[in-house]
Amino acid sequence: MPSDRRRLLRPTGPSRAEQLPGSTASPGPVPLLVACLGFFVATLDVNVVNVALPRIAHDLGGGVAGAQWVADGYTLPFAALLLSAGAVADRVGASRAFGAGLAAFTVLSAVCGLAPGAGTLIAARAAQGCGAALMLPASLALIRRTYTDPAARARGVAWWVAASGVGVAAGPVTGGLLTQGLGWRWVFFLNVPLGVAGLAGLRVVRRSAPRPAPLDPAGQAAAVVASAGLVFAMIEGGAHGFRAPGVVAGLVAFAVAGGVFLTVEARGRHPVVPLGLFRTPAVAVCTAAGFALNLGFYGSVFVLGLFFQTQRGDSPVVSGLMFLPMTGLIAVVNVLAGRLTARHGPRRPLIGGQLLLVAGLLAVSAVGPGTGTAWVLAALVPLGVGAAFCAPALTGAILEAIPPERAGLASGIVNSARQLGGAVGVALSGACAGAHALRADPGFVPGMRWFLLIAACLPALTATAAALALRDGDRRRSAIRETRATP
Repeated sequence: MPSDRRRLLRPTGPSRAEQLPGSTASPGPVPLLVACLGFFVATLDVNVVNVALPRIAHDLGGGVAGAQWVADGYTLPFAALLLSAGAVADRVGASRAFGAGLAAFTVLSAVCGLAPGAGTLIAARAAQGCGAALMLPASLALIRRTYTDPAARARGVAWWVAASGVGVAAGPVTGGLLTQGLGWRWVFFLNVPLGVAGLAGLRVVRRSAPRPAPLDPAGQAAAVVASAGLVFAMIEGGAHGFRAPGVVAGLVAFAVAGGVFLTVEARGRHPVVPLGLFRTPAVAVCTAAGFALNLGFYGSVFVLGLFFQTQRGDSPVVSGLMFLPMTGLIAVVNVLAGRLTARHGPRRPLIGGQLLLVAGLLAVSAVGPGTGTAWVLAALVPLGVGAAFCAPALTGAILEAIPPERAGLASGIVNSARQLGGAVGVALSGACAGAHALRADPGFVPGMRWFLLIAACLPALTATAAALALRDGDRRRSAIRETRATP
């Protein structure tokens, strides 16, 4: 999914233990390649599975709910554990954390590919998401602690972000090609040679020294339970109705764990999410906007992947190719949006990106099984471009509003909210589509349209909030420009 995670960790320089005194030798390209590979496979795995879901559900069973859990089983722990993963990487050392995360991700990818049933696959996906959560912030830390020159580090971070864009763009097409050509299991087997290559490259990367970093196990545990309870209730509610005992239990778990989380974070010495940050309007707005952004984007990818194959009758390859107008421009638009944000500030790109996202969601809500392919492709363009415009602006707004020493923490919270939004988007879109999602049923399209309309309302609200909350930043920049222009 389109994203800019440049500030997942606090921007600290390398420790003395990580530097070679008197050495000015270049670290070479291997650390950067390894870090980019880690971000690439973590992002690819969010997107590559969606096109394969109808075949997986057909072979392993589980219905629509099973397909949703295959997607959300990965995204949910990925989202929740990002809150603490940066601190864990600091405590054990970035290279060790990256190696452990990538090794777990690789082994569990093989387990996913060999899974004999839906339960095994979903469990392996959840464990795979844990590995990805540990790997992601550690990959950025590898770049920051390997490249001590600011210019080289900035170039490395730019390549790291671009690797994510490539993963988003390549996911649906790669998933379609593998599913149709070799079978859906190869969607997971693909990660094995990539992971082995990354681990081999990591052997020549200088080991990172551990750093003291406080943890918040109670808050992290409460966040996991609350997130899982919400997503479980939405997925099972779509399958069995929202009055089913299991669904009610999920909602109760969400409410209780959510209350515990707020209490722990308000009173804890080292909260994983300091609630005081949300007194800054930019943090509150960007967190909500990030959640709404990924809810619409990933929920659309999930429901459209089903729509293309079960309602339009497209093959997995064609279904993957249908996403290219939505995902193919993400890396290019990310760069353009970053430049606009640097020049004009984050307010206008963030508002404009969200409004484009709304336009895309509304345009896609008008399509049906008989809509021409050209019209479907055209409707997907503003959805992808709008999402890509938002990502750099979200980071820019955080950096502008928060002191540097807290920017990494705030950005990590926003990125966790984004991943959680993606998990909720998959759950909500499947709940709206209901039992119609895996067969050619006229009831599917109304459910899909309901989801798209709900998803469009959220960024419309957060765009309005951004217009109001980020005005002070524009005023500060205008005052600076006027001061500089005054002789």
